[in-house]
Amino acid sequence: MAKLPDSAKKQLFVLIDGHALIYRAFHAFQDLTTPDGTPISAVYGFCRILLTVIQELQPEYILVALDHQKPTFRHSEYLGYKANREEMPAELPPQIEKIKEIITAFNIPQFVLPGYEADDIIGTLSRQLEMRPLGTEPELMTMIVTGDRDAFQLVTDRTHVWMPGRSKPVRTMDTEYDPDGVKKKMGVRPDQIVDLKALMGDASDNIPGVPGIGEKTAVKLLTEFGTVEKLYQTIKDENLMIGSDKHPILRGSLLKKLAEGHEEALLSQRLAKIDRESPVTLELDQCRLAAYRKEEVLKIFEELGFKSLVHQLPADEFELEVQGALF
Repeated sequence: MAKLPDSAKKQLFVLIDGHALIYRAFHAFQDLTTPDGTPISAVYGFCRILLTVIQELQPEYILVALDHQKPTFRHSEYLGYKANREEMPAELPPQIEKIKEIITAFNIPQFVLPGYEADDIIGTLSRQLEMRPLGTEPELMTMIVTGDRDAFQLVTDRTHVWMPGRSKPVRTMDTEYDPDGVKKKMGVRPDQIVDLKALMGDASDNIPGVPGIGEKTAVKLLTEFGTVEKLYQTIKDENLMIGSDKHPILRGSLLKKLAEGHEEALLSQRLAKIDRESPVTLELDQCRLAAYRKEEVLKIFEELGFKSLVHQLPADEFELEVQGALF
């Protein structure tokens, strides 16, 4: 169950990073098919995560953000952005369409925006939720459900990240990250995550970082200087030169790497930063987790052979009315 700090009256708003979970599910259940051989790994895994989220987190509000197929503004700035990724497997697009069909049957809004990633949509909506003054009814706590550590930069006291566990290569549990949890996991605060990637890069997104700077060194630098800006301002203010030993940390080969990689650091910083002002607006009432078309979901689950998931389906409006009348 999600932790609701300060007040038990707070209601949970869940923002789901659709494609991050789809890919996570696809790789976790890669050989799963229907009896006729149709691949269903991504559909099954996504549905299992969605039902766990509804059951365990019990959100009052929920939405799914999805990536758009068109290139983003990051691709325009850096042609190498995500260029190392393989093309989407041929068996995945039909599964994504089936997942969208299931999300629709659950009456869960889907947000997608040309030129932006799901991260940007989530970052923008979580910012809009945090801008609600404290004490505004309903009081909300935001939970971002994703498998992508990029979302750690969005974590605050009012916005947490919930990552589903894995079964392989090493079994992990579902984990909720607050600011302290991010610091323990990554070695830096949430507000330093972008600068961490600016220095060390991110191989999964082909973000270059500063050549030769690894995670341990990046964490050490941010612990000492706080931000990339202060790091390079120190180099400038102290007039440190390549080969100089004037500074106890910024000297020798490290200083040389930082000096030569300044532009890469700034570029990587821009690429890693989630856009929290993308052109999307939150309509709270449209995202309320309410009545859904259970019969439609059951029909899809039956077609795909998802017998193990049926018992996890929440009660629909009719069942709730019957329970209310009986009890």
